Amino acid sequence: MSEQGPPEQIEPKSLDDYLAVMSKAVFQGGMSWRVVEAKWPGIQAAFKNFDVHKVADFNERDIDELTQDKRVIRNLRKLEAIVANARRMIALDAEHSSFRNYLRSHGDFDATLSAMRKDFKFMGPMATYYFLYVVGEEVPPHEEFQAKYRK
Repeated sequence: MSEQGPPEQIEPKSLDDYLAVMSKAVFQGGMSWRVVEAKWPGIQAAFKNFDVHKVADFNERDIDELTQDKRVIRNLRKLEAIVANARRMIALDAEHSSFRNYLRSHGDFDATLSAMRKDFKFMGPMATYYFLYVVGEEVPPHEEFQAKYRK
């Protein structure tokens, strides 16, 4: 985040928006944001514009095909994580009457971070901070976050 300034925030209109932001956070883990940005249009196409129900329906064969698709970042564990995250997002949306309710049910950033790490794959502190910031949820000031969570 510091190289480019803060990312643009959005007003999520559907689970698809949440999945897109979460998937970008997953792909950015351990990678240059420039690489992710350059590949993002291909990633969006490969993941059906992050239609959460279509992604949740991906099977092993679909994931295997993605590992051969040069448009995407072909990290098997991250590709599998996005599909698993879509499935979990649908379940939490139903359980809490909306995904936003799920995000706001934890009380504070630390509790939300703990829940996100438990409920989703590849959602560590930085990915969760990025995700929550972009979708307009409360996060601590960046300097405070960095001091507490960055090694």
